[in-house]
Amino acid sequence: MRGNSTYIKNPEDMAAEARSFAFDYSYWSHDEFKETSNGYLEPTGSRYADQRMVFNDLGQGVLDNAWKGYNCSLFAYGQTGSGKSYSMVGYGNNKGIVPIFCEELFKGVEGKKQTAGENEEYQVTLSMLEIYNEQVRDLLNPKSIATKGGLKVRQHPSKGFYVESLISCPVSSYTDIENKISEGTRNRTVAATNMNATSSRAHTIVAITFVQKTPNETGQSMTRSSSVNLVDLAGSERAESTGATGDRLKEGSAINQSLSTLGNVISALADQSQGKKKVVVPYRDSVLTKLLQNALGGNSKTIMIAALSPADINYDETLSTLRFADRAKAIKTTATVNESPTDKLIRELREENAKLMEMLKSGGISLDQLGGGGGGSNANQEIEEMKKAMEEELRKNQEEIENMKKTWQERLAEQESANKGNMDAERKKEEDKKVIPHFWNLHEDPALTAMIVHFAKEGSSKVGNKNASPPAEITISGLSIQKQHGVVTNKGGVVKIKPVDGKILVNGAKVTKETELHHNDRVLFGPNHLYVFHHPQDLAKNVKEGKTVETPTYDTAQEEIAKKAGFMDKAGKSEEDLILQEDVIQMLPMVNEADAMSAELDKKVKFELALVSPQARGLKEGKTEVMVKMRNLENGNEWLWDRNKFINRKFLMQEMYQNYVEGADDWDVPKEKDPFWEDADVEVLIGTVHVHLMSLSHKLDIEETLTVTNYQGKENGHIEIEAIPCTAKGAQIGEDDFLDDPKELIGKELNFKFQINFGRGLPANIRQSCCKFKFYLDNQYTSTAYVDGMNPEYKFEKLFKFPKCTSEFVDYLIDSVAVIEVWGKQKGAGMKSGGNLGVATKDLMAREKSNLFGLSTYEEEQSKLKKRDENKPAPVKKKNDTSAKATDNGVVIPVPPPPADKKQNDQQINAYKKQADDADKRAKAAEQRATSSENMVSNVRNHLNQMKRAGNSTVSIAELESLLAGGNSSSARQEQMGDNASKACSIQ
Repeated sequence: MRGNSTYIKNPEDMAAEARSFAFDYSYWSHDEFKETSNGYLEPTGSRYADQRMVFNDLGQGVLDNAWKGYNCSLFAYGQTGSGKSYSMVGYGNNKGIVPIFCEELFKGVEGKKQTAGENEEYQVTLSMLEIYNEQVRDLLNPKSIATKGGLKVRQHPSKGFYVESLISCPVSSYTDIENKISEGTRNRTVAATNMNATSSRAHTIVAITFVQKTPNETGQSMTRSSSVNLVDLAGSERAESTGATGDRLKEGSAINQSLSTLGNVISALADQSQGKKKVVVPYRDSVLTKLLQNALGGNSKTIMIAALSPADINYDETLSTLRFADRAKAIKTTATVNESPTDKLIRELREENAKLMEMLKSGGISLDQLGGGGGGSNANQEIEEMKKAMEEELRKNQEEIENMKKTWQERLAEQESANKGNMDAERKKEEDKKVIPHFWNLHEDPALTAMIVHFAKEGSSKVGNKNASPPAEITISGLSIQKQHGVVTNKGGVVKIKPVDGKILVNGAKVTKETELHHNDRVLFGPNHLYVFHHPQDLAKNVKEGKTVETPTYDTAQEEIAKKAGFMDKAGKSEEDLILQEDVIQMLPMVNEADAMSAELDKKVKFELALVSPQARGLKEGKTEVMVKMRNLENGNEWLWDRNKFINRKFLMQEMYQNYVEGADDWDVPKEKDPFWEDADVEVLIGTVHVHLMSLSHKLDIEETLTVTNYQGKENGHIEIEAIPCTAKGAQIGEDDFLDDPKELIGKELNFKFQINFGRGLPANIRQSCCKFKFYLDNQYTSTAYVDGMNPEYKFEKLFKFPKCTSEFVDYLIDSVAVIEVWGKQKGAGMKSGGNLGVATKDLMAREKSNLFGLSTYEEEQSKLKKRDENKPAPVKKKNDTSAKATDNGVVIPVPPPPADKKQNDQQINAYKKQADDADKRAKAAEQRATSSENMVSNVRNHLNQMKRAGNSTVSIAELESLLAGGNSSSARQEQMGDNASKACSIQ
């Protein structure tokens, strides 16, 4: 940032000139600051813009315009994590625009009251709503949050769109506003947890209405009103980043609809401002743009904050945000002062009410009022909808009249009475937190952290969901929380936790027995309900002993879970490895959530993280990517999704789960629209084959049967390939064309036939397969035809012609490999394992765990299955049944029989782990031997071809032995040359 301009460079082309964008203000807040003792971030250099500076430039203008009677809007746009919420709300002492605006507004009101006359009055009301998945939730009315489909959005003839039944609370001080925003944020946290919603995908609108009633010069009472919308938009990740290219459900999610429409509206308004005619502005295409219609193109003074990420990996997103903001600055709005005589406002509302009442009584709603034409049930339905809208408008107008008649003090007294119970409960909770051990929630959004508190009172407290009977003392609603999830006991200040039917992790490790909790322990209930345990007495003891007490964060807690799962090891890691680990930490809870949703909705699929190297993706170099494997538990089919496709699908899964929780009859959808379903005809990568090309640089044949390996290094079959040097017309070349030195090929012609003959031993679930590859500078894949069966006959041949070989091409032949990707289509839903038919997803997952993680887990899962009334337990193997097997990297490991006691159990688990470790080592050693053998055979074959081209018909045993031992064949040949040299091996 320099002055009012923002400059951005492409990290992949730093030599290119930077792109520049000019705005009213450009702020830098990435560095050049320090944290003071009270937590405020203050500048240490001239570049850093602190929160007060941003408010003085932007928020102060909003405040001044509110006093003048203008409608104002301020909204923050940008990708998740770029600082939108920090700018709007802030945290701690780094208050954002919203709290500073409210604080300054009431300072001004208090100042005016000091000199106010008898008929002067200043009224402030506040509402807070959230838009998630095109549904509106009133965050100040918890009952409305559970309303199926959310609150309705209606349209007023003159005032535009509004939310039906939205609560607008009178407030008399900044403390009142602070309490209300905290209440709304707490309700938002509970709703997000219950619905398993992603907070970064929701829009939050805090609306403040400021009304000034003052007499004019003639003594007539005048009402000046201002509506201030402070909008924190959802993350603006582009479709290419949040949805995988080519995914059939890429556009299926309504979560992105609001932002997509917002972009269309801003584009259309920019066109209008530039004089284009017949431009249709699509306000009605989303809930967000309906409610922001005035802010974007009507009676409002509007400010947009575009929040940017300085990270080079976010270059595309940052550039997209800058372009969006550049487009938005072209929009022109026309703001007018909202001032009218108070009596006139009341009279107009009464006249409008009388008109509506007359229409409703007479039933005089004609088809002409609906736009003409049509008839039948649709017209009747529209008439009913219009009647409901009129009734709601009538009710709202009447409410406004009554509010105008009441004195402001009466309205404040009513609100204070309604709040009294809540305020007393909050006050008691804050006092209890000082002395009673409790759990407070951790959330990926810092604004939603510490909003939910559960006390561990003296005695025993059951942990369960809202359906528990009798009700649980600690109720946690949401994904995979059981009726009897666990038990927390508090005996004399010693607090312990024990799982019953649910999964509980303490400090990242799964607990299977009663475990004592200490201050700041991290506790995870189910897949995503993360809490910190607070023990006041422990804390006081630590402080007294001078121990440093660090408060856990969401990120550190997730790192801990990933570390215990074997994904985190920062020691000696490169920057690329650390970035990979960050991706894993971000993806791991998401995969766990998807798994839990599949179990709850009985979708018969399981999700797992997969780390896929660039070589496994057919690339010579690049970074390892975090992908997600979805596996059908009934038939074993697998699909590998890239990160973006999985995230997009997860949003759709959340939509489906939300509808399921709300009890919607149509929560389940046809399989074509089901995010948990993938067609067996979707191509899957079976594995890759690497073909070394050095022989071609000598103009020698290549004939190889190579192993197809998947991203895990597991063998998935073999394919036979050939590369045969030839003439430009495909005829065989003579032996004299052999080249001793590959560099001799530079400037000469090279033609060869590349053949993929057949495949053998492909996986049993593969119905059809084909091979794809790119050679040298190819941009497009060359592919064989799809062929049926596990042992396909590809019979593929392609003639490659290079009239004049360059040094780069020769280097490619010497140093590089051709990667052949083997793709397949799996067998359909008809291929099901008989033992898995009709078994619930939870039971299929439990059955898998019993085979993978040893018998202690197996018995535990069996015990849970027996307790579950609605599902039959999975069949238990008899002790003398030795047929049960577990596999690790393709090596079969026998599963031991159930142990007799704990000591024996521990011994057998340790023995099992040792077997698994040994199996892993053997598998890796076998892989290395296989690779070494393939290379050795290739070297021997190349050497024999060279000797044959040179006219030799035999090779000495010593020379062959030297080759097989990895030695130098030429030195062996020199030592053995003479009359007594053995030439027992003939070259065929």
